Amino acid sequence: MAKAFSLASWNVEHFSNPDSRVDRVIDFLVDLGPPDVFALYEVEGKEVYDALVTKMPGYSFHITEGPQIQEILLGVRSNLTAFFTQKTEFKSGLWALRPGALVTLTIDSEEYPILFLHTKSGVEPLGLGLRDDMLTRALDFKKVLAAVAGKEPNYMFLGDLNTMGMQYKYMRERDIAADLEVLKASRFAEGRGMRLLAKDEPATWWNGGASLPPTSLDQVIAADHLSFRTFNGAEVTVLGWPKEQTTAARVSWIEDYSDHGCLYLEVEKA
Repeated sequence: MAKAFSLASWNVEHFSNPDSRVDRVIDFLVDLGPPDVFALYEVEGKEVYDALVTKMPGYSFHITEGPQIQEILLGVRSNLTAFFTQKTEFKSGLWALRPGALVTLTIDSEEYPILFLHTKSGVEPLGLGLRDDMLTRALDFKKVLAAVAGKEPNYMFLGDLNTMGMQYKYMRERDIAADLEVLKASRFAEGRGMRLLAKDEPATWWNGGASLPPTSLDQVIAADHLSFRTFNGAEVTVLGWPKEQTTAARVSWIEDYSDHGCLYLEVEKA
């Protein structure tokens, strides 16, 4: 099938200037093609926006705004028809949480609503509860879109969903492992006509140290009827440190770019 558009999602961890990573991150995106649409999470300085505008002139850029320090920045090819909306309901009623960033593409008369999320981190019960709430809101948003469109929407949401599990203080036998939180997200999606897309790497985050294991924090959830290019049998490829072959190379990549790998996928025309 023909490609509708390519998409990248990447948490670049406390992304600001002066920071030599800015040029490296932009060069990495450019070397990807670059993707038709991309999201960068944890953007903290307007200098990042200025650098992107300078080095990627064929794009329009949008950024979330509010009292939160870390923002989601979106880049969209200027030749694409796109509408950007900041969705504050995904803050789950907490002022400090990040809003969702919704971009709706129109390609060959088909609309593709794409919601980028950076959910609450933390292994405490409060963190898990807020992630559950944000996930439910993102899944239920499909019904809102369907009511407006009058049909099943070409909807997906993705980002750093922080599926890190839970540690229950004083009752560690009640802990929830990270992979169980991922499984729970998958089952949430299945009940709403959506699915968790398979990735070609088992983990998307690692800090390069021995104290915490590599973990799958970044996810893509899409409407069942959407189709994607496959990468080694998976619908999402994880680029960056997970593709490095040695521990030393992985640690070096993390230091140069981010402790998150970059999610990349290609959506096929509906």
